[in-house]
Amino acid sequence: MPEPVGSISELRSAYRDGSLTPAGQAERVLDGLAGRDGGPVWISTVPADRLRARAESLTRHGDPALPLYGIPFAVKDNIDVAGMITTAGCPDFGYRAAEDAPVVRRLLDAGAMLVGKTNLDQFATGLTGARSPYGSCPSVFGGGLISGGSSSGSAVAVAAGQVSFALGTDTAGSGRVPAALNGIVGLKPTRGLLSAAGVVPACRSLDCVSVFAADVAGAVEVLHAARGVTAADPWGRPLPTERVVARMPGTLRLGVPRAEDLEFFGDAGQETRFVAGVQRLRTFVGSTRSVPLGDFFEAGDLLYQGPWVAERLVALDGFLRSHPDSLLAVTRAVLETGRRYDAIDAFRGQHRLRELRAQVDELWQDIDVLVVPTVGTTFTLDEIAENPIGRNAMLGRYTQFANLLDLAAVTVPNGFTSTGRPASLTLLGPAFTDTTLARLAAALTDGGAPTRVVEASPPPAQRPADLLIAVVGRHLTGESRNGELVGHGAALVDTARTAPLYRLFRMDTPDGEGLPGLVRMAPDGPAGHPIEVELWRLPGSAVGGLLAGVPAPLSLGWIRLDDGRDVLGFLCEAYAAGPPAEDISATGGWRAYRHAAARR
Repeated sequence: MPEPVGSISELRSAYRDGSLTPAGQAERVLDGLAGRDGGPVWISTVPADRLRARAESLTRHGDPALPLYGIPFAVKDNIDVAGMITTAGCPDFGYRAAEDAPVVRRLLDAGAMLVGKTNLDQFATGLTGARSPYGSCPSVFGGGLISGGSSSGSAVAVAAGQVSFALGTDTAGSGRVPAALNGIVGLKPTRGLLSAAGVVPACRSLDCVSVFAADVAGAVEVLHAARGVTAADPWGRPLPTERVVARMPGTLRLGVPRAEDLEFFGDAGQETRFVAGVQRLRTFVGSTRSVPLGDFFEAGDLLYQGPWVAERLVALDGFLRSHPDSLLAVTRAVLETGRRYDAIDAFRGQHRLRELRAQVDELWQDIDVLVVPTVGTTFTLDEIAENPIGRNAMLGRYTQFANLLDLAAVTVPNGFTSTGRPASLTLLGPAFTDTTLARLAAALTDGGAPTRVVEASPPPAQRPADLLIAVVGRHLTGESRNGELVGHGAALVDTARTAPLYRLFRMDTPDGEGLPGLVRMAPDGPAGHPIEVELWRLPGSAVGGLLAGVPAPLSLGWIRLDDGRDVLGFLCEAYAAGPPAEDISATGGWRAYRHAAARR
């Protein structure tokens, strides 16, 4: 069996220590693809000579500090890649894309290596992975189990270790159900954070580009690299201009569905796993509360039992009328139901959805995160063939409402049932809570200790609040002044990158090491770069002592991160950025600069 290509973090470590190059990684990828072009996972792959050329270019001339340097990935075949055919799972619909979808272009610019385009339920209509003329994708767990859809090939490519991450799309759960059935992470971001330009529409007002990865950290890396608003996508949304506060798991209020609202369709194994997963989640959060799901389910029913199914005809009506025999019978049957609805139904549906959103919004006043089973049960390919529409609806029970209610979601593995079927949890929150959800998902899946800490005395209100501090240079882990942070009781929380608004300069110092300074660029000045930072939690009582040792021209100020948060951190006054200071921004950070300098 070919060796799995590795996760994003594994490859990054291998590139850093020199044990692997993108050129060597390309050969591993090609070994894993041997004989699979055109199979049920892949609809088309990048020619081997082009993949090798891309990898060789990265090896010889690429910047190892790029966030996705040398990372192999796949895209669902309803997303455009310049020069490749986009089929959306229908050969007669296929067209050669003139340019990359913006989300693909951003990943390539971040150093990733495209491997190919993956299979899907035709026109992204289905949650089974069994609705494609290119063949049905089975789950990596075997036994004839479905892979889930519609992003079937993308999920299987990641789970099988053929790529490190993949893009899917998610309208009704297509980025979550396949993750659940293949034991990987599925990140469905807030609608509009990832541009849907260059994506064949399903329901354009609801469509999301989603991310599959082996772990939460990898999925978030991809989200950060791919995020951005484009003029070509009127549905795109930037992060709000006001500060987005990402919550730590131990502060969260978890919503758990009432027992009477849960439906496992007779699958006792899935029910047992959900109870166990919730019990483990309780150890990571601050509190839990039972919540009803009726409004969520009613909203989800509007997708296929309401006028939103008619939205699927907006992009496909002409093709459906001119090529009725080009579609699978089940796909055509679903799309044709859209003709039952008129304009009155559409407005009636919008009004009801707005009412349901308002009712759900009230729930978010009492909880921060909602946990649900990703699927209530699982099916084999044969079982789906017996009842393709009814059982598809069962798979969407806990997923169809998310985009209608403007929710973000992260799906994570939750072990296996006693019969060997994969189980999964999905964490949901209001729009733009993506980072909060990812932190809780990472805590749940990384095997670490609970983050909730009980302190008897003194009460939190009686002591100075801890501060989150961003450090950019000699205070980083392993650098010469990191001991000052540790000595003041600081603890490392996370690594991050700034928004591309800053430049990093190296100023000369008597010891020869140099002093890095982060400067925010003026709006009419040179373009900024994303710069690596570490986030440390510092006791409020220690801030004065730390600042006393910080030399001019450095000071504390607000730093904008690439996920939209503003945090306190070390900034440099602009006057110090002139000659003889060296602009080292292109390296991506102080550590990358030091690493490159050491090799010269």
